[in-house]
Amino acid sequence: MVAAPVALDIAPSEVAVARSLAALVAEAERRRAVRGVASAPPSFRLSDLRSRLLRERVFEDPTRLLGRLKRRGLLQELPGGSGEKHFRAPYPDELRQLLLGEAARTDASEVTGPTFLPDEEAEIRAMDAEFLDHLREVVGRRLDATIAFGRTFDVEHLARYLRDLFGEELYFDSLISLLQQYALADAPLVAPTGRVTGATGFHLALFGPPGTGKTFSIDDLVRGNPRSGVPPHGLPGRSRYCGGITPAQFLRVGASYSGRTFNFIVPEFNDWFKYRGMVEPLKLVMEQREVKWETTFGTVGPYTFRSFFSVNYNVRTGAADDYWTTIADPNFAALEDRMLLRFHPMTPSRFRAVERSAERLELGELDFDLAASIRDHLTLVYAIETGHPLVPRSFRRRSVRLERPLYDRLRAVSEKALDRTAVPKFSPRLKSRAVRLAAAASLLGYFATPDDPGLAIGRQETELAARFYTEEIRAREGRRGQAAA
Repeated sequence: MVAAPVALDIAPSEVAVARSLAALVAEAERRRAVRGVASAPPSFRLSDLRSRLLRERVFEDPTRLLGRLKRRGLLQELPGGSGEKHFRAPYPDELRQLLLGEAARTDASEVTGPTFLPDEEAEIRAMDAEFLDHLREVVGRRLDATIAFGRTFDVEHLARYLRDLFGEELYFDSLISLLQQYALADAPLVAPTGRVTGATGFHLALFGPPGTGKTFSIDDLVRGNPRSGVPPHGLPGRSRYCGGITPAQFLRVGASYSGRTFNFIVPEFNDWFKYRGMVEPLKLVMEQREVKWETTFGTVGPYTFRSFFSVNYNVRTGAADDYWTTIADPNFAALEDRMLLRFHPMTPSRFRAVERSAERLELGELDFDLAASIRDHLTLVYAIETGHPLVPRSFRRRSVRLERPLYDRLRAVSEKALDRTAVPKFSPRLKSRAVRLAAAASLLGYFATPDDPGLAIGRQETELAARFYTEEIRAREGRRGQAAA
């Protein structure tokens, strides 16, 4: 165990570098464990850190921070003749805790002081241009092919594609992540009485220890990762990556998105709750209520946030079978009440599944043959449902019909769970999340039923919702199981 080092005196401009370095060390530690070399300290190359910073739009030079860490014995520079700097972290846990703790202390003044903000208007213009360029390609060159693909595309087709790629243990998170991309259209949910009672959009949180495949599902699969050969499957120009952004910065830039719908990808959402005074504003944002944040230097807002989140919430767990005793994080309830949340302990079966998937990806054995077709289909459906002017007038917006069979099926799941205990360990809100998931899945069938004025939630979508509902109830009971019985 390394002795507690003196403060690093991280400057505000180095906070994003510190967070990226902490994440890189954690990844190196996980790779080391997977490869069975637990006796060797994790290591990384300077080029790895620079690539990560570039991807996260951090342009600060990391060498000054690396130099301070070397002088304190927290990093060791390894000899090499190729000119590529290589570093080893002899105390990875201590290094990561120190970096994140110092970054949090540096940012504490941000709550009451001014900060440098990114040019968010330029960021939005760039994302709009990316979406527009892709939509023009679909409408102008691939419209017939996209419609033909959509006539036979449904949630079972998508699930089969992802299951073939990642296996039974892992595919479901990726499926939910892509369904959330369809849900961003925020299509209305219509009750049998004809009244609109909701919309498809939902926040997504993957909750559990590092290394369970969460980041791949919400980020790599959605935006793509050229370095590992993963093509993008999600909406072009509608996902705002928030690695390196503090919650105080987010609350300020969020005003630029008032009246717009984007998806904000936050790789370590748990860090945002460590800042003083941030929990209540973040709750307002997740609830899509009016946000007004007052500091001694001025007031941010009021504005209404209409966008959504895809987040990882990293938490250490103990025994894999006991949900309530392994989750001690006080902010868990805030997420569970406001997001579609998936809980993942690191079980041996999940470890093996992540290991196999990583091996197949590195060996080039994963064939993402439907990525381009799925992305085109998603883009066209989203454009139709949001009334984009480039879409031909022959396509009309369609709402999703809520009908009694879905609720009957979900009630059967909850009744079976209630029969097992006198004190329910799950919230009725879980059922509403399951309904949203089924409604989002129905959007995949837009071109399969072109003459229907509304989109129906059929058997496949119902069973998907039932599976989600069952698995999350079982997780909260400390049980495991795949069957939606």
